[in-house]
Amino acid sequence: MPDDATAHCSKLVAFHRGPVADAPRHLTSSMNSIFIRDLRIETRIGVYAWEKQLAQPLLLDIEFELPSSRPFTSDRLGDAIDYSAVVRRVQALAADHSHQLLERFTEAVAEVVCGDFGIPWIRVSVTKLAPVQGAGRIGVRIERGTRGGA
Repeated sequence: MPDDATAHCSKLVAFHRGPVADAPRHLTSSMNSIFIRDLRIETRIGVYAWEKQLAQPLLLDIEFELPSSRPFTSDRLGDAIDYSAVVRRVQALAADHSHQLLERFTEAVAEVVCGDFGIPWIRVSVTKLAPVQGAGRIGVRIERGTRGGA
């Protein structure tokens, strides 16, 4: 009689050959994502005159669904999203934008990542660090697109 580990591995092998009715839900899910946490950038953002003149630190968390599940089997960068390219693109946006509101900047991050990399779903959180006296952080979180496309 096989032990639990052997039974689990058998299900994994069967899953790679095709769906298994009793496979664990996390193995049959069609969403595969990449996350980038605690991306710290400096940018000018805000409605007050001093905010427009002085760069402020922002902390970004980005999670996005991959448009394809191919990189999980091919092991080829060409089939994947190069997350370092995503980081560089967000840094370039932060260096050159005209948005005053954190809400609009957050939306712009979602737009450029989805548009430039063909992402079907994204969640972006942008946090101002110590924006007002008495608050350690204030931020915006959005989700855009449709989950479960890969």
